[in-house]
Amino acid sequence: MTVAVVLFTSDLRLHDHPPLHAALRAADEVVPLFVLDPGIHAAGFDAPNRRAFLADCLRDLDASLRRRGGRLVVRAGPVAGEVCAVAAECGAAEVHMAAGVTAYAHRREERLRERLGDGGVALRVHDTVVTAVAPGAVTPSGSDHFAVFTPYFRRWDRERLRKPLPAPRAVRVPDGVRGRPVPERADVSGTSPGVPPGGEKAGRDRFSRWLGDGLSRYEDLHDDLAGDATSRLSPYLHFGALSPVELVHRARGHGGPGGDAFVRQLCWRDFHHQVLAARPEASAGDYRTRHDHWRGEEDAADDIAAWREGRTGYPVVDAAMRQLRHEGWMHNRARLLVASFLTKTLYVDWRIGARHFLDLLVDGDVVNNQLNWQWVAGTGTDTRPHRVLNPLVQAKRFDPEGAYVRRWVPELADVDGRAVHEPWRLPEDRRAGLGYPAPLIDLADGLARFKHARGRD
Repeated sequence: MTVAVVLFTSDLRLHDHPPLHAALRAADEVVPLFVLDPGIHAAGFDAPNRRAFLADCLRDLDASLRRRGGRLVVRAGPVAGEVCAVAAECGAAEVHMAAGVTAYAHRREERLRERLGDGGVALRVHDTVVTAVAPGAVTPSGSDHFAVFTPYFRRWDRERLRKPLPAPRAVRVPDGVRGRPVPERADVSGTSPGVPPGGEKAGRDRFSRWLGDGLSRYEDLHDDLAGDATSRLSPYLHFGALSPVELVHRARGHGGPGGDAFVRQLCWRDFHHQVLAARPEASAGDYRTRHDHWRGEEDAADDIAAWREGRTGYPVVDAAMRQLRHEGWMHNRARLLVASFLTKTLYVDWRIGARHFLDLLVDGDVVNNQLNWQWVAGTGTDTRPHRVLNPLVQAKRFDPEGAYVRRWVPELADVDGRAVHEPWRLPEDRRAGLGYPAPLIDLADGLARFKHARGRD
């Protein structure tokens, strides 16, 4: 009997899974393997919200495999060592896995290739598992990657995607491969109360419900903060419970402006992956424009704390930050405006904001989180790096009646209409009874400091 191992990483699904599909074609038996990696914890990326969602994903994956006669083997320890141990236990000739783009993923692949090679086991790495188009598949003349989104999208949109693969009907796992119990969400402490259920089934159910009416309204309503009309599929994409290839095909099949707008957002994921694949140092350093005068934890401690706690005195900013803490998720428009407020109004280093997001976001990952923060901060791929999002303008445009603010800032629940966005303009006696802070900074002062700091850089 021939045996292959499939190492699951950010691809926790059975539908459209090229590594699993290839392993089942190559071998009589397959070991579906997930390794709980202590390196993730040591690097500070093992946040409770993601750990809880991961537990759901793993349990769902195990249940799906068991319905097909298999099971998920869970191990814990350094990835290369555990994979090699499993391969030796079952006599595997091949290990299949999805390609990654982070520096950590590259190191993991190098170690695996070296260690497995020493034992005569081949490592097969598959593209278009985490992304719809592989990083580096489309490049501009004279460069190894696109630094601007729009020309990348034009090329990306013309690429012919592979057809999604069906989930396997049966998975035969060899006897005797030891594993540990699959993690449970109940064992994770410190999670946000609103973290959604994880797993492929939950993700596919959510997408199927949203595909009709939600997708048709997406073009018109995806920036509406109160309407909450986005797909909320980002956690499932981050953990690979859903396939980006399949989502692009289904959205295109739906057609219309909503489908086109959603596909464009999926392209943003691929765009960031191809940037980081070419410039892995951008996960921690400025990608394009370096700024040396950011304020840090020591000289902006009070401002940073107020921002994290949702106590800046700007209701739409505070609503977004409180939503993040409660749900482990934040509306995309809100992510842009709170990031702009921190980096350009308060002039705080983008890495501080990115770290806070990674501490709480269920969909938080190095690729999209870091590069989106840099886009807003003006150090990344934005072609207008000095743009500043005014929170009042944003609030009046994307939460015109204040419903989003009242949902997340209960101190202001009784303030009617647009007045909720500027509570400092209320009569003094009314304002005093709200228990809501005054603005942390005057927006004009923040803009002046930003312009002055940019002049020094």
